[in-house]
Amino acid sequence: MNVEGWIPREQILGDEARSKVPAEFIVQHNENANPPTLFLALQELIEQLSSNPVGADAQPSLPFLRRLFPRLKTWFEWYNTSQTGLLPNSYRWRGRDKDTNLFLNPKTLTSGLDDYPRASHPSADERHVDLHCWMALSSGIMASIAQLLGEPHQDYKASHDVLSDNDRLDDLHWSDQLRAFSDFGNHTQSVSLQREKVYVPPGQPRHQFPVARLVRSVHRAPKLQYVNALGYVSLFPFLLQILQPDSPKLEHIFRDMRDPKKLWTPYGLRSLSKADPLYMQRNTEHDAPYWRGPIWININYLAVRALHHYGNTAGPYREKAAALYEELR
Repeated sequence: MNVEGWIPREQILGDEARSKVPAEFIVQHNENANPPTLFLALQELIEQLSSNPVGADAQPSLPFLRRLFPRLKTWFEWYNTSQTGLLPNSYRWRGRDKDTNLFLNPKTLTSGLDDYPRASHPSADERHVDLHCWMALSSGIMASIAQLLGEPHQDYKASHDVLSDNDRLDDLHWSDQLRAFSDFGNHTQSVSLQREKVYVPPGQPRHQFPVARLVRSVHRAPKLQYVNALGYVSLFPFLLQILQPDSPKLEHIFRDMRDPKKLWTPYGLRSLSKADPLYMQRNTEHDAPYWRGPIWININYLAVRALHHYGNTAGPYREKAAALYEELR
């Protein structure tokens, strides 16, 4: 961790290691984040301590958290200042691909969901629902850790209350058209990859000129709107259990999850709906689809975990969550 609170994605040290990594990934930038998944492990530690409050002082987890807490505070503060969006309580992943003409949809490697469809034209106007949910989760865990350690926790609690407010979340990220949670940004779906034209003067041999690349063609100008890509990102308010058990949005999420024409398969949830225009589409001539349909066990684990939570919590969707839990696991 540097003095600002940024943790590099990885350390690529030595000639052998560098030879295995594309040059553009070797230099890392301290404005780029990655999903703070460490908070999921910290959440488990807190739940273990909370389940045995009498013997908490005797457990090794407590002194571990005490040693960790100063760095956690710095890390959280870095996230909460470096990844903010233009609107209050909105967040945006930095580090999206800038050479937009080379990609069907510019990648967002920093999100961990590399080629998952985001706004077609990256801009500061973007709002990313998965990062919003990570920050809601993280602020709540920071509040719990601070309270366990006897440290000031009120600011973390206030942040958590705001970020987990379901009405605010709806205002920022609910798409009435898609009936699902969505990113927001400067976007158009009317794009395609086409072979560029390379002019070869008459009488000149073709092999002396550049190979024609596949480049993006934009057929309709982008505008500020919801991205409307149904998939893993749409599920994050459910996956990280930000939604209240009585949220009517759960009904839409469960319906989309169970629909074989969208996310459901006999082997787990697809990363992107079969109905999406970018489903299983290549992002470049050489980049096969990665988060555009393939099934990922890490997200399916979070889905099973969330279904277990909602299936064991009083609410109108308890039975549906419990049934889906049995099917998905």
